[in-house]
Amino acid sequence: MPAPEQLLVDRFETPIGTLVVIADAAGHLRAIDWQDHEERMLRLLARHCRKSGYVLKPSRDPHGLRQALQAYFKGEHDVIDRLKVATDGTDFQRSVWRELRRIPCGKTISYAELARRIGKPKAMRAVGLANGSNPISIVVPCHRVIGADGSLTGYGGGIERKSWLLRHEGALAR
Repeated sequence: MPAPEQLLVDRFETPIGTLVVIADAAGHLRAIDWQDHEERMLRLLARHCRKSGYVLKPSRDPHGLRQALQAYFKGEHDVIDRLKVATDGTDFQRSVWRELRRIPCGKTISYAELARRIGKPKAMRAVGLANGSNPISIVVPCHRVIGADGSLTGYGGGIERKSWLLRHEGALAR
């Protein structure tokens, strides 16, 4: 069995809670979640690192990721578009996550539209599951997916945070 992957972990305050950021040695984001949802994040990370496992090493601002995310929270929304990510999901999941990154800041789409965009128009439930398994929230903006009726549906960090993120990006009225 290969040696466990060394991953860097940082924690910092945001306007909506403590954010936990995990990066690899090359500077790719591997996971982001809220501290109060850290257990869920670590379960997802374990699934994605199942071949070798992982070891978390505390690090302050690994590869400038804290600084970039703090800029996002201060209103520089496009900074997240330039961040490198790496995930080990299925081909289907990665297709959903790639498409999520194509949703412009300040816009939302429905699960049905997301399924259509990846060429699987009848796979709305599978798209919803892939969206919910996204290990890199905010940067892979799963919060930009809403119900067909415009309702704010599930978000791993909680509906209040989803609402805040969408208002912050200008997709919802303040």
